[in-house]
Amino acid sequence: MMSEELNIVKATAKRLGMTYRQLGEAVGYSEGAIKNAALALEISPSMQKAIDLYLENLELKQKLQTSENFKQHLKDFLGN
Repeated sequence: MMSEELNIVKATAKRLGMTYRQLGEAVGYSEGAIKNAALALEISPSMQKAIDLYLENLELKQKLQTSENFKQHLKDFLGN
């Protein structure tokens, strides 16, 4: 059986504190499909890509928020 570290579905849900239902909604899959993938030794390439893109999207949103925070702090510092 595949370890949790190697199963991107289990690892992603755990890392993000999401249920399989929430993860499925976020990546466009049903809860059942996500549960099946969590138990499987492999997931489909399309599900892998959907999860990869979702994680990348979250990372980019965080970077954007950090940038916006910096911009606001700089404006506050300069008095604009």
